Amino acid sequence: MIARLSEFRLKGLVFLAIVVFALPLFISNPFHYSLATQIALIAGAVVGLNLLVGFAGQISLGHAGFFGLGAYFSAIMTSHYGWSAIPALIIGAVGVGIIAWVVGRPILRLKGHYLSMATLAVGFIIAIILNNEREMTGGPDGMPVPAFDVFGWELSPFNQYSLFGMDIGGDLAWYLFAGVVLLVAVWLAQNLIDSPIGRALRSVHGSEVAASVVGVNTTKYKSLVFVISAVYASVMGALYAHFQGFITPAVAGFEFSILLITMVVLGGMGSTLGVIIGAVVLELLPQVLADFQEFEMVLFGLILMLTMIFMPKGLLPTAADFLAKRRAKSAGGDA
Repeated sequence: MIARLSEFRLKGLVFLAIVVFALPLFISNPFHYSLATQIALIAGAVVGLNLLVGFAGQISLGHAGFFGLGAYFSAIMTSHYGWSAIPALIIGAVGVGIIAWVVGRPILRLKGHYLSMATLAVGFIIAIILNNEREMTGGPDGMPVPAFDVFGWELSPFNQYSLFGMDIGGDLAWYLFAGVVLLVAVWLAQNLIDSPIGRALRSVHGSEVAASVVGVNTTKYKSLVFVISAVYASVMGALYAHFQGFITPAVAGFEFSILLITMVVLGGMGSTLGVIIGAVVLELLPQVLADFQEFEMVLFGLILMLTMIFMPKGLLPTAADFLAKRRAKSAGGDA
């Protein structure tokens, strides 16, 4: 069974890689590249959140706070102190991981709506700090962020680059970079899922009492996956800040936290490829519904409501179940 799941996840990773590298063949508009890059970075954060929610069964309604911390740490260190982006990203991720460990140890002892409220409070506290520290963060007005630099090489949508003898635009370069980062994030998540840590997380999700009985340190593993998901969010937040070139405390706000958790639920909790599909759908829906203007949010909510009613497992698991039933019926008919 485990070998079959590993094979399925490998196929999913290969499929995702094909989509990432084939997409530039069908788009050339800078706006579309910008949207695709944004989706890739947010999807990376959602993959990390899925480890916490989908596999460990723990809720987080303030996860955008860690996304915002990573974004602002990199922005502040590169713009105010002249750091390079890579060290700022790495140290920011380590700092966010430490914060998540310190915060997660006590709050993850809670369950149900108590845990939801505690994680929500963490997100609110981070957003309030980012809003109030005007000298460092610019307050509600936000702050500009320098271009992402790698050993003196600046990655900007407005530059031109040479890759394997071909001249490519900065928007395509950013998209390819974000796509590779997403693939690495998925690969790391899948390796974690197939490891003993992943099996421990699934046992915690199934029943904490039963997991404790067989010797699983539930507090340790819940704290560990909370830290890992926070680091995912921090790294993607830092890259998102450099890509956008300007950030506001909205990246750590309640609305964004709800959007992240909705992507996980919509795509399918416990399905890495599914939550990426959820991120794609929720990022594209506002673009599709933009022509409806005042009815946009109504239609957006209606679509989500109908999806949750008729596809409670999420988009990808529901589609997979449907195809499995069709194949079983066809096999039965042939027999």
